[in-house]
Amino acid sequence: MAQPFLTQDFHIRWSTLDASCIQADISLALQQAEENLNRVIDQDRGKISFQSVILALDEATRSLNESWGLVQHLDALCNAPALREAHNAILPQVSAFFAKIPLNEYLWDLLETYSKTDEARSLPPVPKRALNETMEGFRQAGADLPPDKKARLEIIESELSQATQKYSENVLDSTNQWELIITDVEKLKGLPQSAIDAARAAAEAKGQGTVDASQYRFTLKAPSMIPVMEYAEDAELRRAVWEGSTGVGRGDVHDNTELVWKILRLRHEKAQLMGKPNFADQVLQQRMAGNGRNALDFIHNLHAKIQSAFQRETIQLQEYRADSLGQPASLLQPWEVAFWAEKQRKAEYDFDEEELRPYFPLDRVLSGMFELAEKVFDLRITARETVLYKDGETGPASTQPGQDGPVEVWHSEVKFYEVRNEKGVHIGSFYADWHPRDSKRGGAWMNYLKMGTPPSGERDRRLHLGLICGNMTPPVDGKPALLTHDEVCTVFHEFGHLLHQLCGNVEIPSLNGVSVYWDFVELPSQILENFCWERESLDLFALHHETGKPIPAKIFKKVIAAKNYRSASDIMRQLAFGKLDLELHMHHAIDEGADLDQLSRQILKDYLMPLQTENPTMARRFGHLFSSPVGYAAGYYSYKWAEVLDADAFTRFQKEGILNAKVGREFRDKVLSKGNSEDPAKLFRDFMGRDPEPMALLTRAGLS
Repeated sequence: MAQPFLTQDFHIRWSTLDASCIQADISLALQQAEENLNRVIDQDRGKISFQSVILALDEATRSLNESWGLVQHLDALCNAPALREAHNAILPQVSAFFAKIPLNEYLWDLLETYSKTDEARSLPPVPKRALNETMEGFRQAGADLPPDKKARLEIIESELSQATQKYSENVLDSTNQWELIITDVEKLKGLPQSAIDAARAAAEAKGQGTVDASQYRFTLKAPSMIPVMEYAEDAELRRAVWEGSTGVGRGDVHDNTELVWKILRLRHEKAQLMGKPNFADQVLQQRMAGNGRNALDFIHNLHAKIQSAFQRETIQLQEYRADSLGQPASLLQPWEVAFWAEKQRKAEYDFDEEELRPYFPLDRVLSGMFELAEKVFDLRITARETVLYKDGETGPASTQPGQDGPVEVWHSEVKFYEVRNEKGVHIGSFYADWHPRDSKRGGAWMNYLKMGTPPSGERDRRLHLGLICGNMTPPVDGKPALLTHDEVCTVFHEFGHLLHQLCGNVEIPSLNGVSVYWDFVELPSQILENFCWERESLDLFALHHETGKPIPAKIFKKVIAAKNYRSASDIMRQLAFGKLDLELHMHHAIDEGADLDQLSRQILKDYLMPLQTENPTMARRFGHLFSSPVGYAAGYYSYKWAEVLDADAFTRFQKEGILNAKVGREFRDKVLSKGNSEDPAKLFRDFMGRDPEPMALLTRAGLS
């Protein structure tokens, strides 16, 4: 197939996307995008319009965005030497191209010229917002800079893209290179049987162990690591896993220390070029917080409200451990915290997280979640048959929406779904990929491959194409994948992001879907998590994998009673991440050469539980901050900012009905479908009828 990465097929032919095609395909996409932009620039200034300027600018790079998106997608999910080499070879050219767009003086002049026309001055609200957001985006990317600073900015963007890519590769490679093989099953005492079975299966998959002499393989992927840290009686086993996890991106050939400083320095220089004192102030201009000081004040204010509760929880855990061992209270080791916290929770609430696992088979969680989407948001989600072609095979011509036949996927575990609205209109589709692989980056995420738009004038509806991915507990020995409650919350979280994208109903692509202010983007994802705690919604998907029965009332009561166990500690952990992020970008970006661990401890001295052995800094493996040129950098506070919004917004469901279709449809129409077509504060007011209640988060956490 010629230029497979430039495919316009909606159902992507993954079997044709070979690494050997990347260089030629993306080079051609860059050339075409350049030609498209030149046509926009060269148009008759006397006839310019919103269509020929703003919409044409969006359209000029759409094909490049989609083709490069496929390369990045494969890099995240099917990482391999040939793919990595091809990706990294073309990355500087792609980064430089996108960096040059707002620095093009002719394009900026066109935008400024159009903004002064009578049509621009009289635009309706949504197009007016698109114009203003586009121009503000250009300004923040350096459109107003003199030529010498523009030239330097292009170099910075290229260096940032390469440095953050290398950082991400170091995290993946150092995670994958660590494993622990256990031959003595006695060392696994305390671990749930599900974790033992998974470790045995992981060893067998690598050819380790025999039928007569099982071996057990542990890795740093969450489904393998977390049960060890929470349940393993053997402290040395927990310590070994802790040392492995803190070694990610640290030491050896995968050390990220210098890259952290390089990325911080480049971002700071970029902000200074733009006339801003620091990177936080530069990126937060188009966020609800507005600037770094407001974001940091938000962190500090929340910290002050929970600090005493956090200290109390710390002392209670120390005393619980001391009483259990018959010893004086003392500081815990970092590999003891999760273990003793789980024991304390079990003792205080007679509740073990593993009790819930049989009620969360992944397939049932997904089907129940889709049922909830129908009841609450008036959406219909159906699965399509999928097919995976073996290496070297190429599938037949792709099916398209409305056609029968299987849809190609990139791995045998990947599923494909179609989404329709209440009228049966197909609005978008998505892929789902839920289990860990060595070639797949860690964590969970949502993304889109094609941005949809509603029909407009003579233009037909353009369908959204999205994806949700995670690293959830895999199936073992023919049994279904049984999730923890925390994993279920993560599935719902990513599904919330996906709904935000798929329900996007804005005619202007740059304002549609999840293209919203970063500290608002977590509202839909986090509001979906609330449904994982309510009896009425749980009964749709929390059904025992053998009996089909819902969670017994006795267990559910324990779940709710334990819900806010150590809630101050959980909030403080997120505040610590946000604090470290903002302080590094605002006050320490040019401290290159400083001891990164010591600096992190100094920044977070009132945010961390005191321990016998201090944890190395999270900064070396903090992909949210350092795996892309911007990402969540100077924006990690967004999770807690949006949590205030979601805690408050969900009170409407609690008051008017958890599965209330009227409330759900209002949320869809007033928030999910609106993208960035209006100010996010207004969208919240439209749904709630008022501004956010700041104490909502603390009230939900039992801390008000």
